Amino acid sequence: MELYGKPIKRHESIVQFSREHHFGLLLIWKIRQGLKANIEPKRIYDYVLFFFDEDLKAHFAEEERVLFPKLNDGDALKQQALSEHTKIYQLIADVKGNNFYPELLPMFADTLEKHIRFEERILFNYLQNKLSEDELVALANEHPVRETNVDVNWDDHFWIPK
Repeated sequence: MELYGKPIKRHESIVQFSREHHFGLLLIWKIRQGLKANIEPKRIYDYVLFFFDEDLKAHFAEEERVLFPKLNDGDALKQQALSEHTKIYQLIADVKGNNFYPELLPMFADTLEKHIRFEERILFNYLQNKLSEDELVALANEHPVRETNVDVNWDDHFWIPK
């Protein structure tokens, strides 16, 4: 019995978005590691805000600028992706507003993970099947490669056990 199914062959023009998702998944892992180790939540919140400002915000903006316009405004998958972005922006606003509550970090991690999995498993496949080869190739020119290792600018690696 196959547990995970066949690997998804990602079109080269969408590969960069998937690479960026990898770092989002690492953020989720780091949050969960911090929570398991009973790290002071403020340290985790600070990192979440840093990562959002240095990486995730630009990633969302690129998806909204490059990928989502390829779909009709009424497209249900486009609406879901935009709605999930809005929910994540709201969670970040809660953190920025010092509106901390115990469920916020796990809620943020769960929401971001669900969103990344949706885009990887459903939305990107849908785009690959919907767009022509020429449209897909044009995507690569619209989405430049960005530096995604923001941790070189962050000193508090709370997720690494001491």
